[in-house]
Amino acid sequence: MAPRDTTPHPWEKSYPQELKWDAEIPDTTIPAMFDEAVKKYADRPCLSFMGKKLTYKETGEMVDRFAKGLQDQGIGKGSKVGLCLPNSPFYIIAYYAAQKVGATVVNFNPLYAEKEMEHQIRDSDADMMIVPNLEQVFPKVERMLGEARLKKIVSCDMADFLPAKKAVLLKTFNKVSRIAHAQPLKAIFLGYAGKKADALGKKLGVQPAAKIKKDKNHLRFSDLVKTKGKPAPAEVSPKDTAVLQYTGGTTGVPKAAVLSQGNLAANVNQAGMWFLAGEKREKQDKILAVLPFFHVFSMTAQMNLSFNIGAELIMMPKFDLNEFLETVTKEKPTIFAGVPDLYKKVVSAPDLGKYDLSSLEICISGAAPLPDEIRDAFKQVTGIELLEGYGSSECSAAAIANPLHGVKKPKSIGMPLPGTEVKIIPLDDYREPGKIVGEICLRGPQVMQGYWKQPQETADVMEKDGFMRTGDIGYVDNDGYVFIVGRSKDMIILNGLKIFPLKVENAIRKHDAVKDVSVIGVKNPKVGEVPKAFVVLKEGKTLADGEMQEFLKGYLAPYEIPRRVDIRDSLPLTAIGKPDKKALRKEEEAKAAAKEAPKTGTDNPQPKL
Repeated sequence: MAPRDTTPHPWEKSYPQELKWDAEIPDTTIPAMFDEAVKKYADRPCLSFMGKKLTYKETGEMVDRFAKGLQDQGIGKGSKVGLCLPNSPFYIIAYYAAQKVGATVVNFNPLYAEKEMEHQIRDSDADMMIVPNLEQVFPKVERMLGEARLKKIVSCDMADFLPAKKAVLLKTFNKVSRIAHAQPLKAIFLGYAGKKADALGKKLGVQPAAKIKKDKNHLRFSDLVKTKGKPAPAEVSPKDTAVLQYTGGTTGVPKAAVLSQGNLAANVNQAGMWFLAGEKREKQDKILAVLPFFHVFSMTAQMNLSFNIGAELIMMPKFDLNEFLETVTKEKPTIFAGVPDLYKKVVSAPDLGKYDLSSLEICISGAAPLPDEIRDAFKQVTGIELLEGYGSSECSAAAIANPLHGVKKPKSIGMPLPGTEVKIIPLDDYREPGKIVGEICLRGPQVMQGYWKQPQETADVMEKDGFMRTGDIGYVDNDGYVFIVGRSKDMIILNGLKIFPLKVENAIRKHDAVKDVSVIGVKNPKVGEVPKAFVVLKEGKTLADGEMQEFLKGYLAPYEIPRRVDIRDSLPLTAIGKPDKKALRKEEEAKAAAKEAPKTGTDNPQPKL
């Protein structure tokens, strides 16, 4: 990384009193951080999953045994270990064990389609995959065994980390499911036990267990975690690759950000400084994790942060609104991180009043822009302000955020985290009075090493001075607060004029009939692209033809106003709840292709049935 700029930055004068922008950030590793936490907080509760708890000492012992098991299977420096798991102790133990032996973790989404799974296994050079023993996941991975470098699959039985009664119910669920598939009538006679087991299966978000072979290539998590002995010490340095984090590519093919041990350790320390405002908290915090750990935001701001501050990590394998509210009421978490859509569901819960959210002290929003109405509603419900953060896979998660204490400017994503610099590369043909608007570039110890096997894509985003181009367009005000105008890949160009969907969406949200909105560019042969809005209305509200266009005249330039407004029941979201504009573009492309397709007739049309 290039040397840190010593000239004053505008955000330094606005920094919270308890923090310094140039604070020292330890140059360390994830396994060193983990070992320190286990030693320091040995007897504290560490992991909580579906009613079962483990202390830091117990967790550390499991990680050591699993690490020894990995080494016995030939996993060490240079190995790639794929984690294709929901939030659970399996993920935690496998993640830190792999880091401890010097392997690289490759994060996989269990919901990947078969072709996506195949591409990532091949591209990452995965040597081992650790997956749940579920019918909807395991077969997709097993088909790749023996292909590329994949030689071992470790299956995880969810029942292994459940309290005794729930473990029995899950095994009953699997048994009932198998019987129901083969002998439907017999399954009926299992009665009450079967119904309770089915309810637990839905709660965990699982389907029946897959049939798994027993041979040297098919391993069980339960066996590896019982391995005797300590792992052999591995020399793990801050420069070593810790994680391959896949993210969308400009060509549509996912590419992996190479995150070093130093990147991840720096970012968790930055997050700890910023979101806890430098406080030395005497009581033990509790972090509730719903966002999946395979997403970089959750991996850093929830999982790694919990070990960094000695918190208890409460894990939910899937999001269910009632289950989430019941967990907050019962477990009393103090820290939570979510996406705007999740917070929207919370504040819109019809029976919210019967739940107790008073334990929450620090709530972080990230991965997508946070609408004002959600921020305001959440503060009204809980009394605390959501801290909007900004980052990406390429910067280990967090780079910019609003402070816990101090000024939070409307529409701003906040200030750079300690040790993080922001540079704006101006857009020559885009002007806003009094602002230098351009591409946001970041430099800091958390910024990736580059893209895995993608030298050209790396060169396209990494500047020679160490700054990384984010693809987001925005500006920095005189106080050092950063504002996002839009994303370059979402930018609409109409007759050479630039339109940012985020600006249009913010204007549309001001209409009191609008519940949600997404804006994309649609190809137009005359002008290049035109903005099109997809709107979800509030219950009982309507929108007349031309009403939105008339309303927007007070907020947008004429060329920015969408001529088409589609009313929908819902908008597509990604697996973690981010707006899925790619899905909307595909819909529009399919419609355009259908229109352009030549109409074929027949001399002998068949009668309609």
